[in-house]
Amino acid sequence: MDARGAYDYEGQAFPLTFSCFNRRRLLDDDAAKGIVVSVLTSQLSKHKGKCLGFVVMPDHVHALVWFSSANQISSFVKQWKRLTSFWIKKNLIEKQERYLQEMSINDPVWQRRYYSFNIYSDDKIQEKLNYMHNNPVKAGLVERPEEWQFSSARHFILGQPVGVEIGTPG
Repeated sequence: MDARGAYDYEGQAFPLTFSCFNRRRLLDDDAAKGIVVSVLTSQLSKHKGKCLGFVVMPDHVHALVWFSSANQISSFVKQWKRLTSFWIKKNLIEKQERYLQEMSINDPVWQRRYYSFNIYSDDKIQEKLNYMHNNPVKAGLVERPEEWQFSSARHFILGQPVGVEIGTPG
């Protein structure tokens, strides 16, 4: 489940990407996307991390996170995925019966691995934020990044709360 090629150094920013199992659109439902955001908030608090930006898409998640101490990223992602899996499956059972026709309840919610690497510069942070925020536009879900409800773009562009406290490294 670790990120190949990422070294968990103190004070580094990490862009994270992880996808739903078999790229299923398990996050189509706003309640499922809300679960991802809620658990992101709780796990950042538990691991003393900061969210620099995020986007929850119908079949994958992007986040840019920062931790003040080393060796946090793996356990952070493990807990984020574990807790969201539990609550998303519960949501699927209660509300989304059509998905249960396409998958077994024993199927995982997330792909096993996640993708991450170290970011060393403010320019690279901005590049990753722009990429993440433009994902819903590229997918044809909205015309402008700030229109996507489950994204930190609304924080940066409109100054609106997004369900996760957005911070800066340091």
